[in-house]
Amino acid sequence: MRILRTVALLCLPAVALAQRPTLSAAVRQYVTIDAPIVVVRNVRVVDGTGAPPRENQTVVMRDGRIAAVGPSAATVLPQGAHVVDGTGKTVIPGLVMVHEHMFYPSGQGPVYDEHAYVFPRLYLGGGITTARTGGSMAPYADINVGKAIASGTIPGPRLDVTGPYLNGPNPFPQMYSLKDAADARRMVNYWADLGATSFKAYMQITRDQLRAAVDEAHKRGLKVTGHLCSVTFREAAEIGIDNLEHGIAAATDFISNKRADVCPGGLQGVLANMNSSTDTVRASVIRALVDRKVAVTSTLAVFERFAGERPATPRRILDA
Repeated sequence: MRILRTVALLCLPAVALAQRPTLSAAVRQYVTIDAPIVVVRNVRVVDGTGAPPRENQTVVMRDGRIAAVGPSAATVLPQGAHVVDGTGKTVIPGLVMVHEHMFYPSGQGPVYDEHAYVFPRLYLGGGITTARTGGSMAPYADINVGKAIASGTIPGPRLDVTGPYLNGPNPFPQMYSLKDAADARRMVNYWADLGATSFKAYMQITRDQLRAAVDEAHKRGLKVTGHLCSVTFREAAEIGIDNLEHGIAAATDFISNKRADVCPGGLQGVLANMNSSTDTVRASVIRALVDRKVAVTSTLAVFERFAGERPATPRRILDA
């Protein structure tokens, strides 16, 4: 099935488009159509709600936003619109991704290489129109890239940029180690002032540091997610965290004799040997998350690579 995404038509992130950005030459080479009103006629629409695909639809986009969707035979075309024949193609919503990075392992220990040039282009090419960077190893670069995309200077999806990881003592040379709760508050405010729009706690953070970071971020209307270990899911939910990464695989609630504010080892072994005796604990953790409306990002693709008998990664992906 051939796919035609709205991003392929405009190559513009869905930022506040009351005033459309002036596109640079670097962005224009990726733009097929740059018009205030774009209409795609006779196209199949998959709207992402679970409803069956709708055939022979017309989609009207005005200033970067979908203004109308309806049967082609009954939809009036706005005057002055740029019209595209979508026969044989399918329109899907732009993909909104919630755990993306601008870095990748370097292959040289716990060091990560930033890819501020190619990654925004690859994300956009994959149909991603909005992405949250779920942790940053080069926060200045990520924030500047997000601003450049929003201004039309470089191509890429709209970015919700997390600040640098909020973590305690850790083995990563690109991470700062928080000293105490006051330090956590200072970090949140410093990076929020520079343009970070969310934050991510990491595996060695303490409960007091997390509580301070969440409180400070919420004062500014910003959200906090976490890839946790030293703090359990239940503790994080009670503190008020907004989101948790990697699903149950990152929860240390099931470790017997876990020490407070310490990240234990052997978590994968515990998860692999879960049985009915852990059902009560698991149910209580899930209930705590549901009651406090804590979202969970499953990142199933991350764990897929640990499964046996999976197909080899295509060469073109490795080349990219």
